[in-house]
Parts: sequence; C-alpha cells; structure tokens
Amino acid sequence: MATDIENVSQLHLDENGVEDDIVDPWNVVGKSDGGIDYDKLIKRFGSSKIDKDLLDNFEKIIGQPVHHFLRRGIFFSHRDVFTILKLHEEKKPFYLYTGRGPSSSSMHLGHLIPFIFCKWLQDVFNIPLVIQMTDDEKTLWKDLKVEEAQKLTIENVKDIIAVGFDVNKTFIFSNFDYMGQAPEFYRNVVRIQKCVTFNQVKGIFGFGDSDLIGKISFPAIQAAPCFSTTFPHIFGSRKLHCLIPCAIDQDPYFRMTRDVAPRLGFMKPALIHSTFFPALQGAKSKMSASDPNSTIYLTDTPKQIKNKVNKHAFSGGQASVEEHHDERLEQIREGYTSGTLLTGELKKILIETVTPIVQQHQERRAKITDEELKLFMTPRKLML
Repeated sequence: MATDIENVSQLHLDENGVEDDIVDPWNVVGKSDGGIDYDKLIKRFGSSKIDKDLLDNFEKIIGQPVHHFLRRGIFFSHRDVFTILKLHEEKKPFYLYTGRGPSSSSMHLGHLIPFIFCKWLQDVFNIPLVIQMTDDEKTLWKDLKVEEAQKLTIENVKDIIAVGFDVNKTFIFSNFDYMGQAPEFYRNVVRIQKCVTFNQVKGIFGFGDSDLIGKISFPAIQAAPCFSTTFPHIFGSRKLHCLIPCAIDQDPYFRMTRDVAPRLGFMKPALIHSTFFPALQGAKSKMSASDPNSTIYLTDTPKQIKNKVNKHAFSGGQASVEEHHDERLEQIREGYTSGTLLTGELKKILIETVTPIVQQHQERRAKITDEELKLFMTPRKLML
C-alpha cells in the first residue's frame, strides 16, 4: 500500500499527464482565468471536501453557527476534522498550530485569513495555539540575511497579535530563537528527519541536486510543532492531537508529517485548508507580499487601497461565485453577473469593505507594547 509520502509526487500533472494548476508551498498559479480548480485539487491531494454534513456536525457540537469562512467555502477541505470534533465532544484536549513565513515587513490581507479563523477556533474550542514564525525558511528561500529575517519576524508578529489572540493561550515563536531554547524541538526534528529519505523529499517538494541542504532539511522543522512534546513548557510529555488551519499550498508538509507520525508514536495531525486570497489582477495567482501591485498590505493607507483597487483590480468578465447564504453577497453576485452592477460600482464596494478592516487592524497594532510582544514570544505555561 502506498504511503502518504509516495502519493504526493507529480502534483503539477493531472491524471492524463497534462500540465495542471501549480500549487506547492512556494508557487500558486492557476491554469485558467477562473483560478485554481479546488475540486480537482482535493482529488489530487487526497483530502476531503468540507460538506454540509461536516458543517451540520460542527454546529451541533459547538452549539453555535460556524464561522462565515466555513459557510462561504473559504475553508473548503480537511483531513480528520471529524476526529477533532469528537475530541471536543468528549472533552479531550487538543491544540491548534499554524504559522507564518516573514518575507516582508507588513503582512497583507490574504495572510490574515488563517489567523482570523484560528482566533475563532481558539475562542470556540477554548484551547492553546502555537504559531511558528519560519524565519529560517525565508532566509533559505529569499534573498534575506538571518538578521533581516529576524527583524521581519518581529514586525509580522505584531500583525498577528493585532488579530486579537488570547495571550494566556497563545505562544508565538521564531525558529531561530526557539530551537536553541527547547532541546525537545530539535530532538523531534531529528526524529522526523530519520524517517524521510532524500528521494521522498524530492518527490514531495521537487528539490533538485543543486538546492541548498538547508531547504532539504527544512520540512522536518515545519513538521515538528505537530507533535505536542515539541512544547514541554505547555504540554509536558503528553501526546495530544493537533489541528492545523492553513492554506492548502502548505499541505505537502503535513502529508509528510502524517506519514511519519504513527511511526514515532504520535497522532496524525488534522488539517483544515483555506483557498487562496486572489491577487488584485485576478484568481490565476494569489496575493503576494513580493508584488506590491497584486497586494493590499496591512500598512496601506485608504488612498493607497483606493488607488490599487481602481488601477489593478481585475475587471474582465463576470467570474462565478461559490454558493453561499449571505444575502448581500448574493445581491452583489446577481447584479454583477447580470450587468446591472458595473465594475466601477463593484470596486467601490470593495474599497468600502476593505478600508475599515485595514484601518481597524492598524489601530490595534499601534497599541501593542514591547512587553506584550515579549510575553507572546516567551516559552511559558499556557491555560489548557
């Protein structure tokens, strides 16, 4: 029987060997103007679609409506979320894990998606959250020095704290800093490295013979926080389940981890995947921090937001919208597809929606103190 690791090779080809959408941790490019074919991606990655049964079960167990990101299909795919819901129903502990690779001094709107959703999950389940800042990864993949990546980490952590996480239940860590403070983190990294061959890593991530050795070894570092013993100050030696909200381009890391976990005596991490926040130019690619014209940064002024939307936002054709229950969105969809709502009017709605989100985020971020930042990033016991 093929393992999860073996099933992740050739992800850029469809079943007929024809070039398909490119979706990996470093590249997201849709083959058509409609963007990524997420149904095909679910089939290709071997995950499960979030359907009405799961949403109904979710609402029954948490006793309240699901987040609109779930209702609107922004989070659309999962692995073992039913297991997580059962744990919550049985009052058994688990924790959340997500991350951010700091490649720019400001995050953008797309980066907020998993963090907004993580905050909702943290509040609903009342559980700890660990957030990995992969400054080591960005040093290896980008034209960044170690010291530059560390500075970007601090700026990005401020953006993350501004989402509103509970400091008593949230630990945010830089790989550069935490690796030296937590021997069990490094031990788990090596345990994972010992389970995955170079050929397997090449098949999963497409590494070549000329890639840096740091890149080849990095996946084990992103995998290690899936194991609760990586955080002895929080969980001690207990082995708990982990739920990872992330964009689906990060899934290859965790398919590898799910293959390794049982061999090391851990539970497979569960995942819940989001779609990509499209670039202003259209759904063929995602918003990228390295392309200012494709992106609305969390530091942008109202004037910059207005100019970017009016100048760069894609306005060709009436793209389809996923089925949802939001009356206002349905009115907008019907108006635009029928032609009664013009492109300029649609852009105006976008500007009026996005601008206050960014402004409110900036206000919260400005209030974050150095002491608060330090507390979030200090290894310590959390409320379980």
